[in-house]
Amino acid sequence: MGEQDVIDLLMAQHGLIRDLFDEVEQAPPDRVEEAFDRLTRMLSVHETAEEEIVHPYARRKLDNGQGVVGDRLHEENRAKRLLLELHKGGVDHPRFWERLQELRAAVTVHARSEERYEFAKLRAHTSTVERRAMAAAVKAAESLAPLRPHPGTETATKNMLMGTPIALMERAREMIRKGLGKHG
Repeated sequence: MGEQDVIDLLMAQHGLIRDLFDEVEQAPPDRVEEAFDRLTRMLSVHETAEEEIVHPYARRKLDNGQGVVGDRLHEENRAKRLLLELHKGGVDHPRFWERLQELRAAVTVHARSEERYEFAKLRAHTSTVERRAMAAAVKAAESLAPLRPHPGTETATKNMLMGTPIALMERAREMIRKGLGKHG
């Protein structure tokens, strides 16, 4: 199964993220917020797992790993800030659709850069066993990741110190809202 390889898993998630952008753009007006929430969750957990598992490994394993990862973190921070602005403004904000296109462009560039500069090199410099172990670690990190963007937590240490408590609060809040029949 391809998802047992961390590169295949992350690339499949990149495809899912593209699909979620399409879903938001094509949603009827009364479903845009729900679709946008799904996109937000996927982006948040995906990036957190990369920051906690993949980037630290790439820093150590790749030639110029610091530079490769530094560029990705800069892209991720920009995308997180855009996503946070969108989230704060809400789907009814007059610039929502314009800002969503900016976010989509930023995320697309970031994903292509990861695939070309980080993932391809990781595949060449890691064993199947390493990539499978990383996939398991990514899935575990995603299960504890925040559901909303938190710019400034782009390192594994900051994610662990700040992200896990935030994620637990967000997930508890979400369970309470669902129990009360509310969304978002």
